[in-house]
Amino acid sequence: MKIETVGVLGCGLMGAGIAEVCARSGYQTVVREIDQETLDKGLGRIHKSMDKAVAKGKMEESARDEAAGRLTGTTDLADLADCDLVIEAIIENVKIKKETFAKLDEVVGDDAIFASNTSSLTITELAMATERPDRFVGLHFFNPVPVMKLVEVVRTIVTGDDAFDTAYEFCESIGKQPIACRDNSGFIVNRLLVPYLLDAIRAHEEGVGSVEDIDKGMQLGTGYPMGPFTLLDFVGLDTTLYIAEIMFDEYREKRFAPPPLLKQMVQAGRLGRKSGRGFYDYSKK
Repeated sequence: MKIETVGVLGCGLMGAGIAEVCARSGYQTVVREIDQETLDKGLGRIHKSMDKAVAKGKMEESARDEAAGRLTGTTDLADLADCDLVIEAIIENVKIKKETFAKLDEVVGDDAIFASNTSSLTITELAMATERPDRFVGLHFFNPVPVMKLVEVVRTIVTGDDAFDTAYEFCESIGKQPIACRDNSGFIVNRLLVPYLLDAIRAHEEGVGSVEDIDKGMQLGTGYPMGPFTLLDFVGLDTTLYIAEIMFDEYREKRFAPPPLLKQMVQAGRLGRKSGRGFYDYSKK
Protein backbone atom coordinates (compact mmCIF):
# COMPACT_ATOMS: atom_id res chain seq x y z
CA MET A 1 0.00 0.00 0.00
CA LYS A 2 1.24 3.47 -0.90
CA ILE A 3 0.82 6.23 1.66
CA GLU A 4 0.20 9.66 0.19
CA THR A 5 -1.99 11.45 2.75
CA VAL A 6 -1.39 11.28 6.50
CA GLY A 7 -3.87 12.26 9.18
CA VAL A 8 -2.76 13.27 12.66
CA LEU A 9 -5.19 13.25 15.56
CA GLY A 10 -4.13 15.93 18.02
CA CYS A 11 -1.98 19.02 17.53
CA GLY A 12 -0.38 19.24 20.94
CA LEU A 13 3.36 18.90 21.50
CA MET A 14 3.63 15.40 19.99
CA GLY A 15 0.91 15.73 17.36
CA ALA A 16 2.35 18.99 16.05
CA GLY A 17 5.80 17.45 15.81
CA ILE A 18 4.47 14.40 13.93
CA ALA A 19 2.46 16.59 11.54
CA GLU A 20 5.49 18.80 10.89
CA VAL A 21 7.76 15.87 10.08
CA CYS A 22 5.16 14.34 7.74
CA ALA A 23 4.57 17.60 5.86
CA ARG A 24 8.30 18.27 5.56
CA SER A 25 8.78 14.76 4.16
CA GLY A 26 6.42 15.36 1.24
CA TYR A 27 3.16 13.95 2.59
CA GLN A 28 -0.17 15.73 2.37
CA THR A 29 -0.95 16.11 6.06
CA VAL A 30 -4.27 16.75 7.77
CA VAL A 31 -4.12 17.49 11.50
CA ARG A 32 -7.31 17.47 13.57
CA GLU A 33 -8.02 19.09 16.93
CA ILE A 34 -11.16 19.28 19.03
CA ASP A 35 -11.58 23.08 18.77
CA GLN A 36 -10.28 25.95 16.67
CA GLU A 37 -8.34 27.64 19.48
CA THR A 38 -6.32 24.50 20.25
CA LEU A 39 -5.81 23.87 16.53
CA ASP A 40 -4.52 27.40 15.90
CA LYS A 41 -2.10 27.08 18.80
CA GLY A 42 -0.78 23.77 17.45
CA LEU A 43 -0.42 25.03 13.88
CA GLY A 44 1.39 28.07 15.24
CA ARG A 45 3.81 25.74 17.01
CA ILE A 46 4.52 23.95 13.71
CA HIS A 47 5.15 27.16 11.75
CA LYS A 48 7.36 28.52 14.53
CA SER A 49 9.40 25.31 14.50
CA MET A 50 9.93 25.49 10.74
CA ASP A 51 10.81 29.20 10.92
CA LYS A 52 13.40 28.33 13.53
CA ALA A 53 14.84 25.63 11.24
CA VAL A 54 15.15 28.21 8.45
CA ALA A 55 16.84 30.71 10.77
CA LYS A 56 19.39 28.06 11.76
CA GLY A 57 20.11 27.19 8.14
CA LYS A 58 18.69 23.68 8.51
CA MET A 59 15.84 24.29 6.08
CA GLU A 60 15.40 26.38 2.94
CA GLU A 61 12.65 28.98 2.87
CA SER A 62 11.19 27.34 -0.23
CA ALA A 63 11.08 23.96 1.54
CA ARG A 64 9.33 25.56 4.51
CA ASP A 65 6.72 27.15 2.25
CA GLU A 66 6.13 23.88 0.39
CA ALA A 67 5.72 21.97 3.68
CA ALA A 68 3.28 24.61 4.94
CA GLY A 69 1.30 24.18 1.72
CA ARG A 70 0.96 20.45 2.36
CA LEU A 71 -0.41 21.02 5.86
CA THR A 72 -4.13 21.37 6.58
CA GLY A 73 -5.83 21.87 9.93
CA THR A 74 -9.38 20.87 10.81
CA THR A 75 -11.74 20.32 13.72
CA ASP A 76 -13.91 17.89 11.72
CA LEU A 77 -13.07 14.18 11.92
CA ALA A 78 -14.68 13.70 8.49
CA ASP A 79 -11.83 15.66 6.88
CA LEU A 80 -9.56 12.66 7.49
CA ALA A 81 -11.68 10.47 5.19
CA ASP A 82 -9.09 10.29 2.41
CA CYS A 83 -6.08 9.56 4.63
CA ASP A 84 -4.02 6.43 3.97
CA LEU A 85 -2.50 6.51 7.46
CA VAL A 86 -3.92 8.14 10.60
CA ILE A 87 -1.64 8.64 13.61
CA GLU A 88 -3.32 9.34 16.94
CA ALA A 89 -1.54 11.63 19.42
CA ILE A 90 -4.31 12.75 21.76
CA ILE A 91 -4.64 12.64 25.55
CA GLU A 92 -3.30 9.45 27.16
CA ASN A 93 -6.75 8.22 28.15
CA VAL A 94 -7.75 4.78 26.91
CA LYS A 95 -11.50 5.49 26.94
CA ILE A 96 -11.17 8.67 24.86
CA LYS A 97 -8.73 7.01 22.45
CA LYS A 98 -11.05 4.04 21.87
CA GLU A 99 -14.07 6.27 21.33
CA THR A 100 -12.11 8.41 18.85
CA PHE A 101 -10.85 5.40 16.88
CA ALA A 102 -14.35 3.91 16.76
CA LYS A 103 -15.71 7.12 15.22
CA LEU A 104 -12.77 7.39 12.84
CA ASP A 105 -13.32 3.80 11.73
CA GLU A 106 -16.65 4.82 10.21
CA VAL A 107 -15.12 7.73 8.30
CA VAL A 108 -11.84 6.49 6.82
CA GLY A 109 -11.48 3.98 3.98
CA ASP A 110 -11.14 0.28 4.79
CA ASP A 111 -7.57 0.10 3.47
CA ALA A 112 -6.25 2.88 5.68
CA ILE A 113 -3.86 2.05 8.52
CA PHE A 114 -4.46 3.32 12.03
CA ALA A 115 -1.61 4.00 14.45
CA SER A 116 -1.35 5.23 18.03
CA ASN A 117 1.51 7.26 19.48
CA THR A 118 0.73 6.02 23.00
CA SER A 119 3.76 5.47 25.20
CA SER A 120 2.21 3.12 27.74
CA LEU A 121 -1.19 1.74 26.72
CA THR A 122 -1.40 -1.56 24.87
CA ILE A 123 -2.09 -1.28 21.15
CA THR A 124 -4.26 -4.41 21.11
CA GLU A 125 -6.90 -2.83 23.34
CA LEU A 126 -7.09 0.24 21.10
CA ALA A 127 -7.16 -1.84 17.92
CA MET A 128 -10.11 -3.90 19.11
CA ALA A 129 -12.23 -0.74 19.27
CA THR A 130 -12.16 -0.75 15.45
CA GLU A 131 -13.16 -3.07 12.63
CA ARG A 132 -9.56 -3.15 11.35
CA PRO A 133 -7.36 -4.64 14.10
CA ASP A 134 -5.23 -6.24 11.36
CA ARG A 135 -4.45 -2.73 10.06
CA PHE A 136 -3.58 -1.20 13.42
CA VAL A 137 -0.05 -0.55 14.74
CA GLY A 138 1.74 1.50 17.34
CA LEU A 139 4.00 4.33 16.15
CA HIS A 140 5.67 5.71 19.26
CA PHE A 141 7.58 8.88 18.42
CA PHE A 142 9.88 10.63 20.89
CA ASN A 143 9.95 14.24 22.01
CA PRO A 144 10.94 16.54 20.34
CA VAL A 145 9.69 14.73 17.22
CA PRO A 146 11.53 16.84 14.59
CA VAL A 147 14.84 16.08 16.35
CA MET A 148 14.54 12.57 17.81
CA LYS A 149 15.27 9.83 15.26
CA LEU A 150 13.67 6.85 16.96
CA VAL A 151 10.18 5.47 16.33
CA GLU A 152 8.98 2.27 17.98
CA VAL A 153 6.80 0.36 15.49
CA VAL A 154 4.55 -1.86 17.57
CA ARG A 155 2.99 -5.05 16.28
CA THR A 156 0.08 -6.79 18.01
CA ILE A 157 -0.83 -10.47 17.70
CA VAL A 158 -3.41 -9.50 15.07
CA THR A 159 -1.46 -6.90 13.06
CA GLY A 160 -1.09 -7.99 9.42
CA ASP A 161 2.30 -8.16 7.70
CA ASP A 162 1.29 -5.61 5.07
CA ALA A 163 0.22 -3.00 7.63
CA PHE A 164 3.33 -3.48 9.76
CA ASP A 165 5.72 -3.37 6.78
CA THR A 166 4.00 -0.28 5.35
CA ALA A 167 4.19 1.52 8.70
CA TYR A 168 7.85 0.57 9.13
CA GLU A 169 8.76 1.84 5.65
CA PHE A 170 6.77 5.01 6.25
CA CYS A 171 8.93 5.80 9.29
CA GLU A 172 12.06 5.36 7.18
CA SER A 173 10.59 7.68 4.52
CA ILE A 174 10.26 10.53 7.04
CA GLY A 175 13.88 10.20 8.10
CA LYS A 176 13.34 8.18 11.27
CA GLN A 177 15.00 5.00 12.51
CA PRO A 178 12.24 2.50 13.28
CA ILE A 179 12.64 -0.45 15.62
CA ALA A 180 10.21 -3.36 15.79
CA CYS A 181 8.45 -3.97 19.11
CA ARG A 182 6.01 -6.51 20.43
CA ASP A 183 2.88 -5.08 22.00
CA ASN A 184 3.33 -4.70 25.75
CA SER A 185 2.95 -1.78 28.12
CA GLY A 186 5.98 0.49 27.69
CA PHE A 187 7.27 -1.30 24.57
CA ILE A 188 11.11 -1.34 24.57
CA VAL A 189 12.24 2.11 25.71
CA ASN A 190 9.82 2.85 28.54
CA ARG A 191 9.91 -0.73 29.80
CA LEU A 192 13.62 -0.20 30.47
CA LEU A 193 13.61 3.54 31.18
CA VAL A 194 10.74 3.88 33.66
CA PRO A 195 12.11 1.39 36.24
CA TYR A 196 15.48 3.17 35.99
CA LEU A 197 13.89 6.56 36.72
CA LEU A 198 11.80 5.16 39.59
CA ASP A 199 14.89 3.45 41.03
CA ALA A 200 16.75 6.76 41.00
CA ILE A 201 13.95 8.30 43.08
CA ARG A 202 14.05 5.35 45.51
CA ALA A 203 17.82 5.69 45.82
CA HIS A 204 17.41 9.34 46.74
CA GLU A 205 14.60 8.49 49.20
CA GLU A 206 16.87 5.93 50.87
CA GLY A 207 19.74 8.39 51.23
CA VAL A 208 22.06 6.77 48.68
CA GLY A 209 22.92 10.18 47.24
CA SER A 210 21.66 13.68 46.55
CA VAL A 211 19.72 14.57 43.42
CA GLU A 212 22.75 16.38 42.03
CA ASP A 213 25.22 13.58 42.81
CA ILE A 214 23.02 10.83 41.39
CA ASP A 215 22.64 12.89 38.19
CA LYS A 216 26.38 13.51 37.95
CA GLY A 217 27.12 9.86 38.66
CA MET A 218 24.93 8.62 35.79
CA GLN A 219 26.21 11.29 33.42
CA LEU A 220 29.92 10.88 34.08
CA GLY A 221 29.88 7.20 35.03
CA THR A 222 27.74 5.84 32.21
CA GLY A 223 27.93 8.54 29.56
CA TYR A 224 24.21 9.41 29.69
CA PRO A 225 23.51 12.88 28.20
CA MET A 226 21.50 13.82 31.31
CA GLY A 227 20.94 12.34 34.74
CA PRO A 228 17.66 10.69 35.78
CA PHE A 229 16.34 13.67 37.77
CA THR A 230 17.05 16.13 34.96
CA LEU A 231 15.24 13.77 32.61
CA LEU A 232 12.32 13.36 35.03
CA ASP A 233 11.90 17.13 35.19
CA PHE A 234 12.04 17.34 31.40
CA VAL A 235 9.47 14.58 30.85
CA GLY A 236 7.20 15.81 33.65
CA LEU A 237 6.71 14.12 37.00
CA ASP A 238 2.96 13.83 36.44
CA THR A 239 3.56 12.15 33.09
CA THR A 240 6.04 9.73 34.66
CA LEU A 241 3.61 8.93 37.48
CA TYR A 242 0.80 8.28 35.02
CA ILE A 243 2.92 5.96 32.87
CA ALA A 244 4.28 4.13 35.92
CA GLU A 245 0.77 3.50 37.24
CA ILE A 246 -0.35 2.06 33.91
CA MET A 247 2.72 -0.19 33.72
CA PHE A 248 2.35 -1.34 37.33
CA ASP A 249 -1.28 -2.19 36.65
CA GLU A 250 -0.15 -4.24 33.64
CA TYR A 251 2.81 -6.11 35.18
CA ARG A 252 2.20 -5.99 38.95
CA GLU A 253 5.95 -5.82 39.56
CA LYS A 254 7.57 -3.63 42.22
CA ARG A 255 10.00 -2.09 39.75
CA PHE A 256 7.07 -0.32 38.06
CA ALA A 257 5.47 0.92 41.32
CA PRO A 258 5.63 4.73 41.76
CA PRO A 259 7.69 5.72 44.86
CA PRO A 260 5.95 7.81 47.54
CA LEU A 261 8.18 10.82 46.82
CA LEU A 262 7.05 10.92 43.19
CA LYS A 263 3.40 10.93 44.24
CA GLN A 264 4.01 13.63 46.84
CA MET A 265 5.78 15.92 44.38
CA VAL A 266 2.94 15.62 41.89
CA GLN A 267 0.42 16.32 44.68
CA ALA A 268 2.44 19.41 45.59
CA GLY A 269 2.39 20.65 42.00
CA ARG A 270 6.12 20.18 41.50
CA LEU A 271 5.86 18.70 38.01
CA GLY A 272 9.26 19.64 36.60
CA ARG A 273 10.18 22.24 34.01
CA LYS A 274 6.60 22.93 32.95
CA SER A 275 5.58 24.04 36.45
CA GLY A 276 8.85 25.85 37.24
CA ARG A 277 9.94 23.35 39.86
CA GLY A 278 10.51 19.63 40.14
CA PHE A 279 13.63 18.00 41.52
CA TYR A 280 15.32 21.23 40.42
CA ASP A 281 14.11 24.83 40.75
CA TYR A 282 13.62 26.49 37.34
CA SER A 283 12.14 29.73 38.67
CA LYS A 284 15.63 31.17 38.94
CA LYS A 285 17.93 31.62 35.97
